[in-house]
Amino acid sequence: MPQDQLRPKCLEGSQSVSLPKGATVFRAGDPCRNFYLIESGSVRVDLMNSEGKSILLYRIGANETCVLTTSCLLSHESYSAEAVTESDVTALVIPANEFQARIASSEQFREIVFRSFSSRLTRLMAKVDEVSFASLNSRLAKRLLELAGKRDFVETTHERLAQDLGSAREVIGRKLTDWEKQGLIARHRGSIDILSRPALTVLCGQRD
Repeated sequence: MPQDQLRPKCLEGSQSVSLPKGATVFRAGDPCRNFYLIESGSVRVDLMNSEGKSILLYRIGANETCVLTTSCLLSHESYSAEAVTESDVTALVIPANEFQARIASSEQFREIVFRSFSSRLTRLMAKVDEVSFASLNSRLAKRLLELAGKRDFVETTHERLAQDLGSAREVIGRKLTDWEKQGLIARHRGSIDILSRPALTVLCGQRD
C-alpha cells in the first residue's frame, strides 16, 4: 500500500520533502515556518553557546516530531537551537498557518502533536537529569553502548562524543585513554572497539 494511504486523515495534503545527510533544517534565531513529521532518517538537535560549543538535546527519528518546533509554533517564537540531518531524511511538512488551522479544527491532529510533544518532553527532562547528576564516566559509557548496540565496535570520533555529551574533546580523549589502558576499549581512527561490555555497564551506574 502506498505510504500516503497509511497516513492519518488529519495529515492528508501534507507535503513530503527529502533532505540529504548533513542538511540544516533550522538554526538558532530562525523563525519557525513549518511543522515536521519525520517519515524516515534521523535529525539531531543541538544547543550552541556563544563560543560555538554544542550539546546534543535530542534526536528525531521516524514517526516523531520536534518538540522545539511545536513549542515555537505554539508560542510564535524563533528557534533557540540547531537541527541537522544525520542521514537522508524524508518528512511531512505542514506550513505554520496550516498547522494552526489543523490544531484548532482536528482532534486527531491535536492528539498526534501533543502525544509526541509529551513523550519528547519526558525524555528531554530525563536528559537534563542525566547531564545534571550522572558522572561523565557514566554518560560516556552509556553513549558508547548505545552507539554499539549489539556490535562490538562504535563508529564515532572524540569530537562527536564531546558534542553528544556537552563536554570538551580533550576531556573525552583523556577518559578514553584511561579506559584503553584498563583494557575496556581499543581506539582506532574513526572507531572504538568495545572490549569489556560488563565493565562499561558498571560505569553506566555511576553518579556524581
